[in-house]
Amino acid sequence: MKKITLLILMLSLNGYAQTDTRMYDIINAVSAERIENDITTLANFGTRHTLSDTVSQTRGIGAARRWIKSEFDKISSACSDCLEVFYQKDLVEKGTNQRIVKDVWVVNVVAIKRGTKYPNRFIIMSGDIDSRVSDPNNFTSESPGANDNATGMAGTIEAARVLSKYDFESSIIFVGLSGEEQGLFGGKGLAAHAKEKGWDIVGILNNDMIGNIKGVDGVISNRDFRIFSEPVPPTETESERNRRRFYGGEVDGISRQLARYVHKNVKMYMPEMNPMLIYRLDRFGRGGHHRPFNDAGFAGIRIMESHENYTQQHQDIRVEDGIAYGDVLEHVNFEYAKKLTAVNAINLASIAWAPPAPEKVEIGGIVEPSAKFRWSVVDGAIGYKIYWRDTTSPTWDNYKFVRNTNNFTLDGIVIDNYFFGIAAVGKDGHESPIVFPNAVFR
Repeated sequence: MKKITLLILMLSLNGYAQTDTRMYDIINAVSAERIENDITTLANFGTRHTLSDTVSQTRGIGAARRWIKSEFDKISSACSDCLEVFYQKDLVEKGTNQRIVKDVWVVNVVAIKRGTKYPNRFIIMSGDIDSRVSDPNNFTSESPGANDNATGMAGTIEAARVLSKYDFESSIIFVGLSGEEQGLFGGKGLAAHAKEKGWDIVGILNNDMIGNIKGVDGVISNRDFRIFSEPVPPTETESERNRRRFYGGEVDGISRQLARYVHKNVKMYMPEMNPMLIYRLDRFGRGGHHRPFNDAGFAGIRIMESHENYTQQHQDIRVEDGIAYGDVLEHVNFEYAKKLTAVNAINLASIAWAPPAPEKVEIGGIVEPSAKFRWSVVDGAIGYKIYWRDTTSPTWDNYKFVRNTNNFTLDGIVIDNYFFGIAAVGKDGHESPIVFPNAVFR
């Protein structure tokens, strides 16, 4: 019996497949009822257009952002002021583009749950505050924006409620971004603010429309959702692009690794859900608030429903040819919004509980029968996972867990036939995002 127990222990240490039961508690704590109440409140501001009323207490984007801040303040009060809540704003002048028809302050609402060990290391969840109708410059008509994007904003508030109950080694930012419909101005402002403050941003999970389950094509699903990510950063240098020609990495940028990270955690902790990795920055020819962070060199992905209904996006409220147009409350599935909020919450927690990723990962083994690795040591890591996959596989399918070393040789694994990456592993089994090799040795 003792030999069997020892064998099981040895196998578990070698494979190191560990789950954290707190993740299930986080999933169960997310409330569809609270999300419904928040979406309803946001929709009832009438319009949240970026250029709308900022004075009224009941209508317009000013009232909406003050209410969002008050919710973050309530959450902070309930956890002994555990959140730093503030406005971050930038003046966007008339004529900046065709959708800025007057000077406007683009105001984001930020809440930071500061990390205990890495207070300047951040993972971000965002939703958009603003809404619009058919004419992007119409800032007075009814524009409830129930799904686009009260769902993402409500999910962000709810994730803050749930995760405020825990302490994390790294910091989590919950943010409502403004100005998305007018040109992604809120994301641009916060990304610039992050650069100015020297924030170490692991990535942003941008939530834009997480509440619709019935597509314009007739497909209905409350399990499918999409994860959009660009293949490589737009900030890469010419030498980095040239290196990719010879060593690979065309689909292995930091945003793509963040997308795979979310996919893997959902498969582990929420197997009833179907995360779809979409190898594209965003929907065809369209944009979201993760893009300004990508432009600044940060990892960023978009999480959203899989089956959109275009009659309920950017539409004047009306009935035409028997079709009810408009982004109104009755089209939102609150249980589905709850599920995608939980998707965000577990991934925020996992990254914030995990050690940082190795800064440097070197690979060797050219014209040899084995792949070789060296990497920088990560403080707090109990070990590392060396991942590899077929060059045609979208996900990391194989790994080797190693302890007490920062170099290793995978015997019999030919470097030409696979892609590789390394993640740091913490004491509770949480991993950093995987780092694709960024240097070569012989």
